[in-house]
Amino acid sequence: MKWLVVLLGILCSTQMYANENINARQLLKDMSLAVQERNFDASFVVVKGKGMEPYRWLHGQVEQTDLEILTLLNGAGLEVVRVDDVVTYFEPQTEPYSLSTDVIDGPIPEALLRDIGALDHSYDFVLGGKERIAGRPAQLIRLVAKDETKYNYWLWVDLQSALLLKAAYVNQRAEVLEQLQLTHISVTEKPASQLLDLKEKKLPTPVTATADITHVKQQNNWQIGWLPNGFQLLKSDRHKLDLNNELADYFLYSDGLVEVSVFVQRPLTGQRASGALTSGATTVYVHNAGAFDVSVVGKVPVETAKSIAESVKRSL
Repeated sequence: MKWLVVLLGILCSTQMYANENINARQLLKDMSLAVQERNFDASFVVVKGKGMEPYRWLHGQVEQTDLEILTLLNGAGLEVVRVDDVVTYFEPQTEPYSLSTDVIDGPIPEALLRDIGALDHSYDFVLGGKERIAGRPAQLIRLVAKDETKYNYWLWVDLQSALLLKAAYVNQRAEVLEQLQLTHISVTEKPASQLLDLKEKKLPTPVTATADITHVKQQNNWQIGWLPNGFQLLKSDRHKLDLNNELADYFLYSDGLVEVSVFVQRPLTGQRASGALTSGATTVYVHNAGAFDVSVVGKVPVETAKSIAESVKRSL
């Protein structure tokens, strides 16, 4: 009988795990729909190391038009607005410009707002416990990286509205590296007045789409020899860096949750040792390869950024 007890135990555990996956996935889908369909006015802060960035986030629908405003409240000001599938950026000392996309590139990963399935290859969805966040009952969902080359991502979803209340990048020791915390949220029947004004506002025409990636890859002769599983190339080009006005070949990769940028350029003056800087979950690793420098920037562990940087070689 002992073997039967063990077998039943395994079957029950397997079924519980399967149900847990289904429920966690459904909650994430509910959150994605809530963000797309509800009228809300939210304030949140992003805490990264000793720094803190406060934002205001408005969303609503007016006569079948989807409207969104994300405002950085500190500094000179940054505002991003979305009208259906056009996103416009208003930045200090820069002419406003628009892009054709239905997601604002902000502190919340795009996949969580649109396509949860894009994370399947790199993360498991696991239910955690229930907690109280911003005065509201919330359910913890853990996105557990399938290997140690990535951080985990934890989310707390409002059990009343299904909206996101808190999110955090967490390392393999369960230490929080960076978090986003709502400080206020109001879900309303009608959209905010700012969204009504946005609908009537004339915005810049979207910039033409970027060049074809395949064509760009043929224009440079760099090989990125290693990347964590699930990362795909999103963009590649050659441009001058704002920091030092140096020309660099640029590659942008994503696994659906985080993005990693790779810059390859001629060595800067003065011999520099390879090394890393970190801020919250973000790592900047600079590798001196002798004939060229490689810089890797992204929300990944130092070891991962180092491995990517050291894998870059010039094609023969």
